[in-house]
Amino acid sequence: MSYKEKLQEWLESEFVSDEFKEELKAITDEKELEDRFYTELEFGTAGLRGILGAGTNRMNIHTVGKATEGLARHLTKTVENPSCAIAYDSRIKSDEFAKVSALILCAHGVKVYLYDTLAPVPLLSFAVRHYDTSAGIVITASHNPQAYNGYKVYGSYGGQVTDEEADKILAEIRSIEKFDEVANMSEEEALEKGLLQYIGEDVLKTYIDSIKTLTVKKDMLKENAENLSIIYTPIHGSGNIPVRRVLKELGYTNVHVVKEQEFPDGTFPTAPYPNPENPQVFELALKLAEEVHPDIIFGTDPDADRVGVIVKDNKGNNQVLSGNQIGMLITYYLLKAMKEENKVPENGVVIKTIVSTESVRNITEDFGVELLDVLTGFKYIGEKIEEYKETKEKTFLFGFEESFGYLAGTYVRDKDAVVASMILCEIATYYKTKGMTLYDALIEIYEKYGFFREEIESFTRTGKDGKDQIRKCIEYFRNNTLTEIDGVKALYKEDYKLRERVDIRTGEKTPITLPESNVIKYMFEDESWFVVRPSGTEPKMKAYMAVKGSSLEDADRKLTQFKTEVISIVNKGF
Repeated sequence: MSYKEKLQEWLESEFVSDEFKEELKAITDEKELEDRFYTELEFGTAGLRGILGAGTNRMNIHTVGKATEGLARHLTKTVENPSCAIAYDSRIKSDEFAKVSALILCAHGVKVYLYDTLAPVPLLSFAVRHYDTSAGIVITASHNPQAYNGYKVYGSYGGQVTDEEADKILAEIRSIEKFDEVANMSEEEALEKGLLQYIGEDVLKTYIDSIKTLTVKKDMLKENAENLSIIYTPIHGSGNIPVRRVLKELGYTNVHVVKEQEFPDGTFPTAPYPNPENPQVFELALKLAEEVHPDIIFGTDPDADRVGVIVKDNKGNNQVLSGNQIGMLITYYLLKAMKEENKVPENGVVIKTIVSTESVRNITEDFGVELLDVLTGFKYIGEKIEEYKETKEKTFLFGFEESFGYLAGTYVRDKDAVVASMILCEIATYYKTKGMTLYDALIEIYEKYGFFREEIESFTRTGKDGKDQIRKCIEYFRNNTLTEIDGVKALYKEDYKLRERVDIRTGEKTPITLPESNVIKYMFEDESWFVVRPSGTEPKMKAYMAVKGSSLEDADRKLTQFKTEVISIVNKGF
């Protein structure tokens, strides 16, 4: 069906609201109409994510309804007495999409546990395991701009659905052709039949009590937590209550919240791009810091699965830590603190993604702990946690990805900014007792394990043409083999779609055991590397670049040069 036929179907359907019809009729740009209907909003392993609005390629009650109908059919076919937990964040229409999803599931006889107020991603993952549900849904677009919303689906183990299960749900979604094929039920009927149950305070309390046990140096915190000065911003999202509550219960009394960003607001008036890796979201926090003089400044994104940190360097300048630097700090502290408390297990493992810093390899080796690489996407870390729960082969200690996602402990199967915030405050408290700042701690790690520096460059290509350009660029890297960059020889090329590693010097190929993914990685003889991959949630291709230097200054110089060369090669691919 052409995009014009799909458009006409929407304009003529009794199921499409007059508001949506008027929105579509007001669009005069043919490219805009084509973009809204040339395809359906893609359901990937992370579910749906897109711009709010009318159309098959937009986030609205119809695309959400269709996805939920597919999920409901999948659950009723594969699970006896299916159930589902649902959470939502502060984004525009998140609460509406959550309610729509809940009632569609109820119409299929699926028992639904729906949070009675906004709740972060980790609380959804926790609820799936708390209630032992068959699935979970979070309505969120994470850190995307305000025009976006999304729909993430979780499996029964509390992590995002596996590739295999996502494919089965997608097959059900694709079988739905008409608006009237999506089931429905009133809230009154769902409550009356016991199919809908609202989640209240008890689950939050259980979660908070659970994660508090993850503090390593409990006695140190009891004596010193009140001395730490903290500035926190929830960036208008769902982290406000759980983050502040866990800090309060652990004894942190000197917590200052950025008032302008304290309360939920899906328009994100002070942070149009509510991403804690973006320095602009901390402008108000830094203004508050002039009065408060904090030891640590941190912020969580709208669904509170990511956390960003600002510290003062030894020249008094504010530094926004990279996701990799935060990962280094937490990895080093947890292993160091566990060793000091004699708590490092013999079969301990830290897990990171293939695009995250290699610096932690030296750290884990030093503490006798294994480091495992997985594909980009926290669900792969969640899958490993679940696997180790069954096999007892390894003890999961910490997992992270460079995009500001971290998890300690096994109460949750996704990134958890509440846990990460708690641990970062413990780290800051520990180093304050030593007369050191977090920046001092970071320099200590660099000096001990090597000066690694990383950076990401994003190449945005929107619409149908943009999608084709990104595909073409990845294929360019797949079909051509680099032998050197700026005189530094390439050692290996890894193609995760072909699942093979090629030794560029000998041509020898060895298999990659990770799942198939459209990713290319190059490694060079000076320990630098880069990766190209399409974003799974945005119309972008990303290039991840990393170097190792003899000092921070040397690493920064090398990274600047390396980045220039990589961008030049990427532009050839486009």
